[in-house]
Amino acid sequence: MIVADLGYGDAGKGTVVDWLCSHAGSREPVQAVVRFNGGAQAAHNVVLPDGRQHTFAQFGSGTMRGVPTYLSRYVVVDPLALSAEAAHLVSIGVRDPYGLVSVDREALVATPYHVAAGRRRELARGADRHGSCGMGVGETMAFALARPELAPRAGDCARPRVLAGKLRAVREALGVGGPPVEDCVAAYGAFASAVALTDDGHLPRLLRRGPVVFEGAQGVLLDERHGFHPYTTWSTTTFGNALDLLAGVGAARLGVLRTYTTRHGPGPLVTEDPTLELPERHNGTGPWQGAFRLGHFDAVAHRYALEAAGGCDGLALTHLDALVSRMCVGYEGGAPAVLEARVEEERALARQGALAARLLRERPVYGEPVTDWPAAVSEALGVPVVLGSWGATSRDKRLLTETGPHLSSGRAA
Repeated sequence: MIVADLGYGDAGKGTVVDWLCSHAGSREPVQAVVRFNGGAQAAHNVVLPDGRQHTFAQFGSGTMRGVPTYLSRYVVVDPLALSAEAAHLVSIGVRDPYGLVSVDREALVATPYHVAAGRRRELARGADRHGSCGMGVGETMAFALARPELAPRAGDCARPRVLAGKLRAVREALGVGGPPVEDCVAAYGAFASAVALTDDGHLPRLLRRGPVVFEGAQGVLLDERHGFHPYTTWSTTTFGNALDLLAGVGAARLGVLRTYTTRHGPGPLVTEDPTLELPERHNGTGPWQGAFRLGHFDAVAHRYALEAAGGCDGLALTHLDALVSRMCVGYEGGAPAVLEARVEEERALARQGALAARLLRERPVYGEPVTDWPAAVSEALGVPVVLGSWGATSRDKRLLTETGPHLSSGRAA
């Protein structure tokens, strides 16, 4: 099963993955949760029925169920942030969280120097800030594209001399301060000793053992190619990376949506409604992303995301307990042609930027009030809603079709 968000993020991927890893969501024990994009900027909130809660960033959202995490080569790994996350997991009763983590040696590493450079860049934009998460993920990706031979990777953490040379080069090239290189080398060495560093053969071995869940980060409407530039992420947020990792192995694709559309920080949100007052226990204004914004369900934007992602097999619809009833079915100016036509594989940033500018001026057209959200969303998007969520825990979810997103042995299901 591949899980991806068909909005701007924050739709509930973590709680859906937790359900998939629970007894209710799987007929067999899940072998691993594979992270296939993003990095430490992810924030997937999971609440267990016993009240324990954790915001997952790099660990997979099945960790509190004892399910191992595999950080693939498409993840930007931050060993220091991972350490802080592991400490919180220990505090809520997860024994030896590092023992549950394997990391591809080719995964890029975000350092304090990337973080400092990324924050400096965002601050320099002033009123035109893009909504960075402030975790250095974009800066890490940009540096790796410009200087691939100097980009630190997870495998380098086990090679102190190589790592030290790369860290010095990164700090000098970015022109930032930060902790001494020697301190980073020591911390990253401890990380390399605590996790299992793996190669390309690791995922096939996991797949042979049984079901695997692929957990995406952020949302398709923030995708580096298909999102609305410049309010995007340096990451492929569609199902694409997971499908590349699977290399032809079959997998069901599950898109996640709320009954209302949300966004962190600046950028288009056509249906934004400041009068909406909905409880957000785990979301709020952040120092880097900006405000958490609420809007009504935007079927136009979500159809675009579905097309950009190449379609999916089913939808998980969260926040069915929210008191909302409005669905945007069109825009006053007419849906831009790009939102109606088949999405191309690659798009020019200038074209996506022009689209963003237009969406910032658009106004929504609403249909009749919605009384049956699963039926309305299924009809609007042409994909069945197979899983519904009426609350934060796995007990608040239930399958809505006889052939829902159960996992089957020996596949990514």
